[in-house]
Amino acid sequence: MIENATGLIVRTRPLTETSLIVQWLTAEQGRIATVAKGARRSKSAFQGKLDLFYLAELSFSRSRHSELHSLREVRVIETFSFLRKGIERLRQACYCATLVEQTTESDTPLPGVFPLMQEYLMALAQGASNVHLLLAFELRLLNQLGMGPNLDDCRLLPADRELAHRLATGGLLTLSELQPDPESVRAVKRFLHGFLIYHLGRLPRGREAALATDPPRCSG
Repeated sequence: MIENATGLIVRTRPLTETSLIVQWLTAEQGRIATVAKGARRSKSAFQGKLDLFYLAELSFSRSRHSELHSLREVRVIETFSFLRKGIERLRQACYCATLVEQTTESDTPLPGVFPLMQEYLMALAQGASNVHLLLAFELRLLNQLGMGPNLDDCRLLPADRELAHRLATGGLLTLSELQPDPESVRAVKRFLHGFLIYHLGRLPRGREAALATDPPRCSG
């Protein structure tokens, strides 16, 4: 059966000398994996269409026997080319994709997760590779999945709790302009570090590197 979707490429890897496995986060079907047969050939119809975080319309034939479906056509909508101009923002986007992968099941509709990821990439496109923006993504993803922390009953100090509430609500594009207190950012970062380990069993891969750019400490 042929299905259509709008999706973001969140991972690619070789399958054979000529084919790729392409992992998508889609608006309609959630996370899906497809085989792009012949994609590694120089004259492939997929040439130039299958790169990390490309947003595209796609069609695929659903497999009856596995979670690996057959990719048929791709029409690129957006490339988010800015991600290839700086390692920091690419690292953060990759971490967000890893977190989605670790907290969700494949071939399961995720109606709120796809627009969240798309909005995050749009915020990064504005140049906002901020630590607090990544923490906002974590909080919103956990809330979307019904795993969010109870911020009204946690060990954060009032000012830190207020920041966490703000990060968990409102538009990410608006938050990109926020300049929160650096100490509050660190407090929320530590809180979510422990929360993720407790609820997921381990810290998601890439988190430390993605959050390596810490806000400056207050002096004086």
